[in-house]
Amino acid sequence: MKFDAPEIAARQTDLTARWHQTPPAAAGEGFFRLLEENHLRNFSLWHEEDVARREDLGFEVVYHAKRNIDRFNQERNNFVEEMDKVIVAALAPPETGCPRNSETPGMMIDRLSILALKEFHMHEETLRAEVSAAHREKCGEKLARIRRQRGDLAGCLADLLADVVAKRRTFSIYYQFKMYNDPALNPQLYRNAPPTGHA
Repeated sequence: MKFDAPEIAARQTDLTARWHQTPPAAAGEGFFRLLEENHLRNFSLWHEEDVARREDLGFEVVYHAKRNIDRFNQERNNFVEEMDKVIVAALAPPETGCPRNSETPGMMIDRLSILALKEFHMHEETLRAEVSAAHREKCGEKLARIRRQRGDLAGCLADLLADVVAKRRTFSIYYQFKMYNDPALNPQLYRNAPPTGHA
């Protein structure tokens, strides 16, 4: 399977625009289904983070937003690893014998996803009629930087994938986990959990 960095970035751009018009849902197949599921979690995280910063909605709404943020963040990381598994199976990166990249392709795709959301929302700021021209101009400058950063990152992803295919570079998946989400690893959870069973 060929992994094309520009196609990946373009799909994230398209999904971001489409999901702001219609209910978001992942509809791709194979690797692209994983990519869309990851992007959907970042899309959902972005909007829950906005809600969590509201001070006029009351405790319950913010509480549920924070819980959703935890869940979406865990799922987002899970899909990063699932993308990496598919890439490893397809490209068979070497175990040794070449430099090791600090980030996996899945991590870079996740960062591209976040930058696609930043680009969309910063572009919206440049179109707001009720703000000052100075605000729009400043946001236009930020938008240009976001686009440059996203283009650079897509280029870095393309280079990494090409180097892995050519056995010039490799990467490792460490199967990360969020300790605060695991009742067996978060002391606030296991120390305060209600007793189970009988003595």
